[in-house]
Amino acid sequence: MGASFGWGFLAAAPLIAGGAVALRYRVGERTLGLVMAFGSGVLISAVAFELVQEAWDKEGAHAGVALGLFAGSLTFWAGDLLIDHRGGAQRKSAAGAQAEGSPLAIVLGTILDGVPESIVLGLTLVIEGSVSAAFLVAVALSNIPEALAATTGLVRAGWTKAHVMLLWLGVALLLGLAALAGYALFDTASDGVVAFVLSFAGGAILTMLADTMMPEAFEHGGKLVGVATTFGFALAFAISSI
Repeated sequence: MGASFGWGFLAAAPLIAGGAVALRYRVGERTLGLVMAFGSGVLISAVAFELVQEAWDKEGAHAGVALGLFAGSLTFWAGDLLIDHRGGAQRKSAAGAQAEGSPLAIVLGTILDGVPESIVLGLTLVIEGSVSAAFLVAVALSNIPEALAATTGLVRAGWTKAHVMLLWLGVALLLGLAALAGYALFDTASDGVVAFVLSFAGGAILTMLADTMMPEAFEHGGKLVGVATTFGFALAFAISSI
């Protein structure tokens, strides 16, 4: 059980590393946009081949896949809408738009973005007896651009370096606990329940990408975001195929 926390924390650790890099080096907005596009492609691939396909392959779980996708999407949409109204709408902004937001809402929004991925990491330990290497890499890679962009924006919004690093450390610890919960809660779950949870996470992640990460990528990365997204998708697919 402790391993699930460790894997969840490891997948979230790039948030800390990305934050440290962004605090030390100036990363241009165009670069941030392209890196976010790459991370989006990585997660799209993970959703398709590590979540939805895995859920679909569960015996007698096809109806649960569709239900899970829309349930995850609507749940994330509702949570994100609430956080937006409380001041966390610009949590992924690279241009400092967080200045008018609520620090608490920004933290809660960042946790909301990462919880579905972390729960699935714990769940893969239940399904396969070991964490899915492809999904672990996908989540870790996608966390890097999020940390780079958000850290750059938070500093421009007036956050101190210490507060930014404490934010990422706290989020990483909470996502480790989410992975632990994914393992503990679904240790004896049926195939139907597992399929629903996998597709639920897939729907939540896709909604997060379309609502927050990809618009920010296009705004700052320009026309090359399509190429960067495709490259991220191809790399994650290659990893999942090994």
